Amino acid sequence: MQSFRDRFNSDDYYQVLWPLLFISLGLLLVGIGFRSPWPADEPRFVEVAREMVAANQWLFPMRGGEYYPDKPPVFMWAIAACYKLIGDLKLAFLIPNALCGLLTVFLVYDLGARLWNVRIARNAALLLLLVPQFLIQAKAAQIDAMVMCWITLGCYGLVRHFMLGDGWRWYFLGWAFMGLGVITKGVGFLPLLMMIPIIIYGLKDKQLFAGRLTWRCLLGPVALLSVIACWLIPMVLTVQSLNTPELVAYQNNILFKQTGERYVNSWHHIKPWYFFMVSVIPWLWFPIPFLLITYWRTVVNKVKADPIIAILLIWVALVILFFSLSPGKRNVYILPALPMLALACSAMLTGQTINRWFERLVSALLWLLAMILLVVGIFAFIHHPKILKKLADYTNDLTHFSYLILTLSTLWIVGLIALRKQVALIRIAFVSALSWSLISTWGYSLLEDIRTPKSLMHDVAAHIGEDAELGLIKFKEQFILFSPMSVTHFSYLAPVEEQERNAYQWLQEGTNRYLLVPSSTELSCFDLSGGKNMGTAHREDWILLSVANELQTCQTPKRQYRYFTEHPGYWMHE
Repeated sequence: MQSFRDRFNSDDYYQVLWPLLFISLGLLLVGIGFRSPWPADEPRFVEVAREMVAANQWLFPMRGGEYYPDKPPVFMWAIAACYKLIGDLKLAFLIPNALCGLLTVFLVYDLGARLWNVRIARNAALLLLLVPQFLIQAKAAQIDAMVMCWITLGCYGLVRHFMLGDGWRWYFLGWAFMGLGVITKGVGFLPLLMMIPIIIYGLKDKQLFAGRLTWRCLLGPVALLSVIACWLIPMVLTVQSLNTPELVAYQNNILFKQTGERYVNSWHHIKPWYFFMVSVIPWLWFPIPFLLITYWRTVVNKVKADPIIAILLIWVALVILFFSLSPGKRNVYILPALPMLALACSAMLTGQTINRWFERLVSALLWLLAMILLVVGIFAFIHHPKILKKLADYTNDLTHFSYLILTLSTLWIVGLIALRKQVALIRIAFVSALSWSLISTWGYSLLEDIRTPKSLMHDVAAHIGEDAELGLIKFKEQFILFSPMSVTHFSYLAPVEEQERNAYQWLQEGTNRYLLVPSSTELSCFDLSGGKNMGTAHREDWILLSVANELQTCQTPKRQYRYFTEHPGYWMHE
C-alpha cells in the first residue's frame, strides 16, 4: 500500500486529490466550535442569519428587527441554512466559508491538472493554502471568501470554454456564477475582465480560440442576469406590493448606494491608489511576491511563451487595478484574484531549480519572526509595561497569553532546526500549519471573552433582573447577538441624536427600563455621570442609564424609531 507521501507525489489525478482535500479540510475546519463571531463583520452577518431563522423571513435581511441594506443576502442565507440544519449557531457560522475555501482549492487543482499536469495542479493548490490571506478569510465569517469562490467558479467556466474547448455549457455556467457573486457581494462580475486579454489574444492569433470567441459570447449576460433575477425580481415585487418607506429605502440603498456610489464615491476606508501594492500584497500574499521577484526572468519567459499564463496574470492585474481606482479600499477586496495568481505562479515555477537567494531570504524572515514571537512571549510572561499598555483595552491577564506565544515560538524554532535542510516552502508550510492549529484552538479559547461582549451583557442582565427591559444606543450587532435578554434599539442607521430622543421617550413610557450606552457618546438628554459603569467591551466603557438619569428637557424626535428583538440568548447554555 502506498504511503501518504507517495500518493501525494504521484502523477495520478485522484491519488493526489484525496490527500490534498484531506489537508485542506483539516486546515479549514480546525477551530470550528472554539469561538463565537468576532468583530468587525461576523456578528452582523450571524445576527442577520439568526433572525432569518427565528422569523422565517429570508427575503429581506434584518439586523435587530431593522432592515439591513448593506449587502445582498446570499452569504447570510448560507449561514442561516447551516444554522437551521445543525441547530447550533456557534458551529454553523464558520462552515459556509470553510466549504467555499475547500471548493476553491479543488477548482485551482482541477484547472491546473487540465491545463498542464498534476504536479503543477498540486503545487498551485498548496501555494494557495500557504498564503495567509486565503486562510484568514476562509476561516472567518466574512463575505469575501464566499465571493472569491464564486468569482473563481466564473473564471473556471471561462477557462474551461476558451482554453480547453470543453463546450459552451462551461461558458454560460461561468456567467451564472458571476451572477451568484453579484448577489453575494456586488463585485461578482469580475471574471468578465478576463474577456479583455482573451479578446486581445484572440485577435492576435485567430486560431487560438477558433469557434469559441464568436458572437454567441454576447449571450453570456443572459445567464448572469437570470441568476440575479432569482433574488432581484421577488425583492422588487415585494417592495412595490407593500410600498412601505422602510422597504423602499432598503431597495434604493442596496441597488444604488451600496454598488456604484460606494465604488465611485466611497465614504470610508479611504486609502491611496498604491495601498494594495504596498500594504497588502507583500505581506498577506506571502510568499508569492517573493517568488515572482526571485524568478523574474523565468516569469517573463513563461508569459511570452504561454498565452494562458499571460491571460491569467493580466486578469489578476486588472482586478487589482479595478480596486485601486476606487478611493475606498480594504485588504480583502483583492482576495478574489489570489486563486488564479497561485495557479499561474505554479505553472511558471514548477520544476525550476532552487534559488539560493529566495531560500536565504525566507529562512531569515522565519527566524526573525520566531525570535519576535519569543521576545513577545517573554515580555507577556513577565507582564512588561509595554505589553500591558498594548493590551490594556482588552485584558490585564497576560499569563495564559504568554503560555500560548511561548509554546508557539518554541515549537516554531524546534521545527525550523529540524527542517533546516528542507526547501523554504516546506518550512513555510510547517510554520503555517503549526500556527493555525494552535491559534484556531488554544488561541480562540483565550480570546473568546476578549473579542465578545458576552460577559458584559450577562452582567447587565444580572444587574437589572429578568423582568427589566433593555435599550441600546450607538451599539454594534454583537450586543444584540450576545444578549441573554430581549432588547430594544432606536435604529442602527439613525443619527445618535435621533436614537437618544427616541430612547428618552421609550424610558418614560414604561417601568423598569434601562439604556446601555458607550461612555464616549455625547448625549444631551441624559446625565452619563450618574449612570452605572458596567465594564469594558470592545475598547469602550458601557454605562447603564435609567429614568433617574434623564435631564428635564429633551427635543421630540423627528420620527419614531423603535425596533424590538426577542432574544433568548443562544449562548447562555455555555
